[in-house]
Amino acid sequence: MNILLATSEAVPFAKTGGLADVSGALPVELERLGHRPAVILPGYRQTRYCGQKIESLGIDFIVPIGSKMVTGRLSKSVMPGSNVPVYFIEQDQYFDRDQLYGADGKDYIDNCERFVFFSRAVLEAIRLLDLQVDVLHANDWQTGLVPAYLKTIYANVPRYQKIASVFTIHNIAFQGQFWHWDMLLTGLDWKYFNWHEMEFHGKLNLLKTGLVFADALSTVSRRYAEEIQAIPLGCGLEGLLQYRRDVLTGIINGIDPAEWNPATDKHLPERFDADTVGRGKPKCKAALQKELGLTQLAGVPLIASVGRLTDQKGFDLIADVIQRWVQTNDAQWVVLGTGQPKYHKLFESLAQRYPDKIAVRLEFSNALAHRIEAGSDMFLMPSRYEPCGLNQMYSLKYGSVPIVRETGGLADTIVGFGNPENQGRPANGFSFLEYSALALSETIRRACDLYRLQPGEWSKLVDIGMRQDWSWRNSANQYVELYLKTIGLKHV
Repeated sequence: MNILLATSEAVPFAKTGGLADVSGALPVELERLGHRPAVILPGYRQTRYCGQKIESLGIDFIVPIGSKMVTGRLSKSVMPGSNVPVYFIEQDQYFDRDQLYGADGKDYIDNCERFVFFSRAVLEAIRLLDLQVDVLHANDWQTGLVPAYLKTIYANVPRYQKIASVFTIHNIAFQGQFWHWDMLLTGLDWKYFNWHEMEFHGKLNLLKTGLVFADALSTVSRRYAEEIQAIPLGCGLEGLLQYRRDVLTGIINGIDPAEWNPATDKHLPERFDADTVGRGKPKCKAALQKELGLTQLAGVPLIASVGRLTDQKGFDLIADVIQRWVQTNDAQWVVLGTGQPKYHKLFESLAQRYPDKIAVRLEFSNALAHRIEAGSDMFLMPSRYEPCGLNQMYSLKYGSVPIVRETGGLADTIVGFGNPENQGRPANGFSFLEYSALALSETIRRACDLYRLQPGEWSKLVDIGMRQDWSWRNSANQYVELYLKTIGLKHV
């Protein structure tokens, strides 16, 4: 199959979040499976300084944006470790900026125009590059117009007629909503600005546009595909998703075993695998305690959390539990990440008051994140919602038992120890359903009791998690099935 993945970011060229990881890993795995993928994204300033070789193709083009004609150009690179071509849509007025989507905490005011241009340019690039495309895979609101253009302006153009479109929702909370007059920028007929298609409460909604016009829809976990068909996680689009549920699929993201593998991890003081975790992990724990200034105690559970310090990630629950536990329970805590100022202030204060029990690093450090996964005993992810989540899968691989709330991808990947609904499935962590500090606290207590009182059962839990395969190969195979099914529907 020939697959063109249209995305607003991709590792290692440009990244703000998980979309970049998916867009960087999936096409490489698709190539390993024998397919012919390619990636296309904006030529941001960030891409020019990412360390990868990028060559100009000497191809210029013009696309209409509202009442004006805008010129762009094409350049090319290759995904590292593969032969997957990566194409860039360059237009300095739109993309030569410090950040991808905004500055100083605010979105760029011309984001609609920027990604109208990008979406239209994606379709033009297919012709200009003479690409053979069986499936055009668009992602999130920034490419929501791609399926729409395919079904309207390019519907009767021979090269495009048989192209099947897949549209993936990575986080439905971000929808790309703009004032109604931006409809003029798209070049599409005003007849499409109605509540069935592109209009949403009086605004132009680019995520909704993709959901309406794509041949097939996917999101990043099976549970999340169910959750977004209902209030509140549907974010106002639950009715549309219920209507299109027959073409909606949930496919969990994978992790890169070359990057996240404790047996080969260059960031660790001691490497280990499932057979040697009993020797290697205690050494990583002691080294982490020393690095972070915590008391070096082997038998005290070390509980970690890495990520954005926001309410969505459950840090209101984590903060509540730590404040209660630090005075009455024998445990150590590690927090790594940045986010809402209220959490910066709170966790810094706690770390100053209890330096032997709490270590806080208000930064992002990839190397430290690896050492935390390897050195911690438990990893917290009590998210309000979590479309997929990756840290819980990293934790499984590194023998850090996940403690999660049963939502989205967390529910799809973590089987809670002692939960009666497991129906014989082997447990690999702990989970709870009610979003409350009490539920989180009780679940952590159950985990700590097992850790201290039943070391054999704890070791079994760790072993099961470390031997599970959450690599991209499984996920890529599911995407291949989705692509083939979508092509079949397109040709009926």
